[in-house]
Amino acid sequence: MGAVLACGEGAVLSHRTAAMHWGMLKPVEAAVDVTVPGNAGRSRRKGIRVHRSTSLTPKAATARQGIPTTTPARTILDLRRVLTRDELKRAIAQGEVLRLPLGALRGFLHEPTRSELERRFLGLCRRYGVPKPEVNVKVGPYEVDFLWADVGLIAETDGWETHGTRSAFELDRVRDGELQARGYHVVRFTYWQVTAEPEYVVRVLRQFSRGG
Repeated sequence: MGAVLACGEGAVLSHRTAAMHWGMLKPVEAAVDVTVPGNAGRSRRKGIRVHRSTSLTPKAATARQGIPTTTPARTILDLRRVLTRDELKRAIAQGEVLRLPLGALRGFLHEPTRSELERRFLGLCRRYGVPKPEVNVKVGPYEVDFLWADVGLIAETDGWETHGTRSAFELDRVRDGELQARGYHVVRFTYWQVTAEPEYVVRVLRQFSRGG
């Protein structure tokens, strides 16, 4: 509880620490993972690993034993960023044994093809009245997933299979930096966000379409 309080309003246990708190991972001695909403604040505190998230909504958090903690479903989403695939499978299996509310995990570890994920994204745009983007178009040397040229917005939909490695992470950041240098806003959404958190995706798209 002390780590959460030290990180300020809206902070919650997350990632490995939340998984241990829920019983999905075995307890180990390590820095306490805490996620804070937004982008502000200190990134390092003694004994605390601080994460920041603009998608940490009230629905993604709850109280467990009196401590603000990410929900089991959100915890699994966060674990994808820090565990290997086998470790993640074991955490999900343990969560199922404990009958935790893990959300819609069908296809979570075996995501759809790029084209199917793109179809899901376009369907989301139609449902929520987001203007239809151009799809798979060239911007400089890069082919981007979705482009709204009139507002300079690019959206990329990232599947775990092709973007879940360190090298992919690094290359994506170089690519994003070069596109931003050309004057574009670049936003990235995961399969989970497109399928399970559509309101968050729409909120981000609308924010940037209004000029950020």
